[in-house]
Amino acid sequence: MSWANESIIEEFVLLGFSDQPWLELPLFVVFLTSYIVTIFGNFNIILVSRLDPKLHTPMYFFLTNLSVIDLCYITCTVPQMLVNLLSIRKVISYGGCVVQLYMFLALGATECVLLPVMSFDRFIAICRPLHYSVTMHQRLCLQLAAVSWIIGFGNSVWLSILTFQLPRCGHYVIDHFLCEVPAMLKLSCVDTTANEAELFFVSVIFHLVPVTLILVSYAFIAQAILKIQSAEGRQKAFGTRGSHLIVVSLFYGTAISMYLLPPSPHSQNRRKMASLFYGIISPMMNPLIYTLRNKDVKEAFKRLIKRVFLTNN
Repeated sequence: MSWANESIIEEFVLLGFSDQPWLELPLFVVFLTSYIVTIFGNFNIILVSRLDPKLHTPMYFFLTNLSVIDLCYITCTVPQMLVNLLSIRKVISYGGCVVQLYMFLALGATECVLLPVMSFDRFIAICRPLHYSVTMHQRLCLQLAAVSWIIGFGNSVWLSILTFQLPRCGHYVIDHFLCEVPAMLKLSCVDTTANEAELFFVSVIFHLVPVTLILVSYAFIAQAILKIQSAEGRQKAFGTRGSHLIVVSLFYGTAISMYLLPPSPHSQNRRKMASLFYGIISPMMNPLIYTLRNKDVKEAFKRLIKRVFLTNN
């Protein structure tokens, strides 16, 4: 049965947390708060990075890309979740499910590629400081960012088609709060072993390989930082690198638990919780981590506020 023939299903039911209705109102408040904080935090990073000349560097160019990903990421999932938490019929249209799954995959894969790019930038800055301006020139930064987006969205096209072309034989109840590949595979009425193997292979490529590259680069970075004579210089270097490692741990840790850990009797609940971190908590934490632990961003934000205040007066 082809993808086109499956279009007779007009909508899917998202079970979400309907088995625990007492959770729905608290979750609505938490998700709405997270959404507002994420929008505000990431928008501020984009604004400050673009308006402050001192932040026109490769590091903040890539951070701006990360903020754009997080803004899109949380917007493709949370609004629908908020609607369903307050609705009796917790549904999503067929087209909405296709778009949500595609964007969830595409943005996640893009971030998986972008985070190692950011660690490469920090590796050059710390370990090859004299060559930094020559190596990390504007053209290379644009190319690395473009490659991240192209790989992420290209991978999503492939996985989305493989997922939606499977026959579902009238099954339309998704045991999740969003359209996600493992949950969609459970609706199929044919053997999905090949699809699960392909998803596992892609997860290894997009999760384990980037984590390995990041850890290797940070091993060299830590070695270089320890050679810095100034205690203040070492503290500043570890602080900015620490922010990136926290982001990496949150993002890849939940991604690996979603896609690479073996199934268990409680794997679906585990996957739901991991999806919350992967798609909601992580995008919210990124701007908080990068701003609260980054003196340059805080100073740039203060300068922007002063500039706005002086202009209005």
